[in-house]
Amino acid sequence: MPDFSNEQRLFALGRPIIAGVDEAGRGPLAGPVVAAAVVLDPASIPDGLDDSKALSARRREQLFAEIAATSALCVIAAPPSVIERLNIRGATLWAMRAAVAGLPSIPDHALIDGRDVPPDLVCPATALVGGDGLSLSIAAASIVAKVTRDRMCAQMELDAPGYGMGQHKGYGSAGHLEALQRLGPSIHHRCDFAPVRRLVTGS
Repeated sequence: MPDFSNEQRLFALGRPIIAGVDEAGRGPLAGPVVAAAVVLDPASIPDGLDDSKALSARRREQLFAEIAATSALCVIAAPPSVIERLNIRGATLWAMRAAVAGLPSIPDHALIDGRDVPPDLVCPATALVGGDGLSLSIAAASIVAKVTRDRMCAQMELDAPGYGMGQHKGYGSAGHLEALQRLGPSIHHRCDFAPVRRLVTGS
């Protein structure tokens, strides 16, 4: 389970505002990649924070509400147009950087899930591989990003019916690939991702 030890080490160095940063949606064929930055209140940390992938959808929704009520947060979505322009890694780092910059106060330090610290971040940062399983702040950010993106997928299903976006969340499931073959790409698809590109360009 994640804990607060990374944050406490930074508190001891005189850095009281610590942001956890994570993303959701790097792998899907459709929809945005969503990044969240969360600054937890040490006195009001919701119980049961964990990597969003380890939680049920219902539990994520419950924790999302608790995080939003007790924490400072910012969420940024990079749509398919940004993913196509910057590639998925670049779009993810772009969204992470914007999420940290959009917090109500500039953090003293950010804890970033993964191997990369976004360039030109507004504060010092540390990248933690598997950070959503190590840091409560990153775990909170993973929940916020995942719930936000899942809600966006439900909206995409209304915008582009027939693909099942609300069920597969844009990932390349068999049903999604079949719908792509039958219907062609929608406005929400990432045209630079291979299964979609092949349908658009024939190569």
